[in-house]
Amino acid sequence: MEEDIARGLAALVDQVAAVVVGKRAQVEDCVACLAAGGHLLIEDVPGVGKTTLAQALARSLGLPFARVQFTADMMPSDLLGASVWQRQDESFVFHPGPVFTQVLLADEINRAGPRTQGALLEAMEEAQVSVDGTTRPLPQPFFVIATQNPRDAHGTYPLPPGQLDRFLMCLTLGLPDRAAERALLAGEDRRAALQRLQPVLGGQAMQAARQAVQRVHASEALLDYLQALAAATREGPWFAAGLSPRGALALLRAARARALMAGRGHVLPEDLQSVLPQVLAHRLEPAPGSAAGARAQVLALLQAVPV
Repeated sequence: MEEDIARGLAALVDQVAAVVVGKRAQVEDCVACLAAGGHLLIEDVPGVGKTTLAQALARSLGLPFARVQFTADMMPSDLLGASVWQRQDESFVFHPGPVFTQVLLADEINRAGPRTQGALLEAMEEAQVSVDGTTRPLPQPFFVIATQNPRDAHGTYPLPPGQLDRFLMCLTLGLPDRAAERALLAGEDRRAALQRLQPVLGGQAMQAARQAVQRVHASEALLDYLQALAAATREGPWFAAGLSPRGALALLRAARARALMAGRGHVLPEDLQSVLPQVLAHRLEPAPGSAAGARAQVLALLQAVPV
């Protein structure tokens, strides 16, 4: 069964990578994130393909999805829904918002204010929302694929640490290399390519992948290495505050997903190393006075901690 799941995930990577040209490594990280049951944050400057990647993932998963453009005047009810008075029934009827889907594309999430950003916290952590004193479950599986502009861009509100921690991974795409850019210039329009995408995995297959990730074995020696990495974030000179236990669990889940995609039933140190920057960099702040960014500090830590 694990072999079938690994083939399905590989097919998902192939299809999305054919649309998001030259970014196969980032696409593999995205698929690992979703297979691990996590939410995904894509951060970069406008125009490098963040929304295209998010839409390609949603269409290829074969799950219902909704795209929401976050803006400064957006209210929590625009996302969650609201109760509306029905005169004929003389009662309030709840009208669900776009969050009641299975894949939510939150485009430019950091352009919305803190109240609207906070409305997503319960949905991302508990797969439910509370409106007007009533808790309503969200369909399963439920994923948030969010994009954000750089934190210092005009008109943005930085995501608080609690919200960033709900994202299993944070990726950057960067500019394409020369060959990939030529393929984009000479190829068909990305919108047309998106419209042609067919579902590769359904809801049941993705649920099976999430369960298979949990069965991937992590040896005692592997857990020792993971704990050494976590301890280095707390005791070393790189970060102002160390990795939380929830962050360490997130790192293990992502590494298990990477192992499953490689067709293995056990985690190797290389699996941890491959996902470490994507899982840790958005959760940690560099130490005061550090000239390097969080990702550079994570890579320095990785070199310093022996396997």
